[in-house]
Amino acid sequence: MTASPDAAGEPIVPPSGAPASPTPAAATLEAQLADLQAREAAVTEAYLRAKAETENVRRRAEEDMAKARKFANEAFAETLLPVMDSLEAATATTGGTSEQMLQGVHATLRQLSAALEKNHVVAIAPPPGTRFDPHRHQAISMVPSEQDANTVVFLMQKGYLIHERVLRPALVTVAASR
Repeated sequence: MTASPDAAGEPIVPPSGAPASPTPAAATLEAQLADLQAREAAVTEAYLRAKAETENVRRRAEEDMAKARKFANEAFAETLLPVMDSLEAATATTGGTSEQMLQGVHATLRQLSAALEKNHVVAIAPPPGTRFDPHRHQAISMVPSEQDANTVVFLMQKGYLIHERVLRPALVTVAASR
């Protein structure tokens, strides 16, 4: 390779292995490299932002779940407060007949039933002759009966469901097979 002379007549020798001036192909490659580096920086920044946002959403969801667990019974408790007020008023009453007290107890029981119903708590009270359901009933005893086998003979204690889930099974006596 021959080098052209400079103004003093000395040949210009490029540094070892480097061309005297970039070729058009090298300039294009350098421009592409710079463009790719800029894109990589933008993608990295977008990834880091998305990762941070995801972490923030996860943290907020955990906080919301903690609050929901902490205050899940708030609405239920609010519906029971009138029942509590009625019971406190009844215990504060010094006069009154037994008939008035019984009427007050019935009114309070209606309040409690309404509060439970509002919160989707439903009684399980199978009448005699109902087929025994081991998912909703608990057999306390089996007795000989004229009824079909495995049917409820007597309800000893109501059971309760909340949103179709058994809170407490109904305690029943069941007819024995003949």
